[in-house]
Order: sequence, then C-alpha cells, then structure tokens
Amino acid sequence: MLAVVTGTTPPGVTSRTPRPRRAEVRTRILDAAAAVVAERGLAAASLDQVAAAAGFTKGAVYSNFASKDELFLALLETQVAGRVAAVGRTLDAARTVPEALAAVSADLARPDPRTQLLAVEFWQRAVRDPSVGEAFAESRRRLRAQVVEVAAAFLAGLPEDPGWTPEELALVVLALANGLAFEELADPASVPAGLAARVLGALVGGGTDPAETDS
Repeated sequence: MLAVVTGTTPPGVTSRTPRPRRAEVRTRILDAAAAVVAERGLAAASLDQVAAAAGFTKGAVYSNFASKDELFLALLETQVAGRVAAVGRTLDAARTVPEALAAVSADLARPDPRTQLLAVEFWQRAVRDPSVGEAFAESRRRLRAQVVEVAAAFLAGLPEDPGWTPEELALVVLALANGLAFEELADPASVPAGLAARVLGALVGGGTDPAETDS
C-alpha cells in the first residue's frame, strides 16, 4: 500500500490548478463580452462586467485587450467572420447558381440580432469619434477582404462573366445584408423570403426563379 503523508504531493502531480491557455482566456472573454453587450448594450457594458462574467480579473481582460473599444471590436469581427465562413461553406456545397443564391438569401434573411446591434452601435460611435473611426474602418476593410475571397470563388464558378469584380460584389453584398438586416430587426417578417436571391440573381445573371426561392 502507498503511504499517505499529509501536506505532501506525489511526484509529478501539482496541487495548483493549471492556468487556462491564452487562446482559451481570449475566447472566454469574448463569449462573456457577447453576453454582456447583448444584455446591456455597448454604451452601458463595462470591462468589470465582462471580467466578472468570464470569471477573470479585470487585469486578465486588459492583458488581452487594451481597451473596451478593442474588445468589442474584436467581438464584432469574430461574430461577422463566423457568418462569412458559414456562407462560404454554403456556396462551396451548392450545386447550381440558383441554389447558391437561394442559400445566401436564406442566410441574409436571418440576421443575428446581437451582431447587427453591436455593428450599429459601433458605427454610431465611429462616425462621431475619429479615434474610434479609424479602427472601425480598418476592421471593415478586413471584413471586406474576407467577403472578397468568397465573392471571387463564387464569380469564378459562374458560367458567364457578369462584369463585377470581387471587390464590387463584396461591397454590394455587405450593403444588401446590412440593409435587409436593419429592416428585419426593426420590423420582423418585413423582408420577403427569397428577396435577396432575386436581387443577387439580377446582379450576376443567376437566373433565379423567385418561386423556387420562396418555397
């Protein structure tokens, strides 16, 4: 039998709880920030509240994000990047152009309220505060670059060149997504099913049948 000695620790075993890795800490902070801003809004949310929700000290938050703006801008980028990646996977799996447009339309018709509200609140701050505006503009550039990659792959698979550059199409898709989301969140069910597919089909010559996208 092994002797049990009070106050000692077996070789190779530590009594200290392992610290979470930096990537895990960052993810937990972002998840907590999403919950806090969803409950309180961007203006009322504080780093103290985020730290408490994540189970860390405020210092742990500052070790990953230099300011409240940096934290919530990173949250916005993470949320939007996830949707862009999901749309890219949807397009990769589509077998026809109408099918691809219908899938994208379905995604645009289901805006994430948390992401959209955070984007609107950040936009309001950015257009009024130059110190926030440049960081927000740079974030939007990074987002457009991701959408450009998806748009380029989509355009390359079309049977004919619609005359759009990936950069142009990416900007139009973002504007369409934001506009439809604004209307849908303000007045639920106001955006008809298949509307985005009809618009995109008209732009790229996808030949989408509205009856098919409404079904």
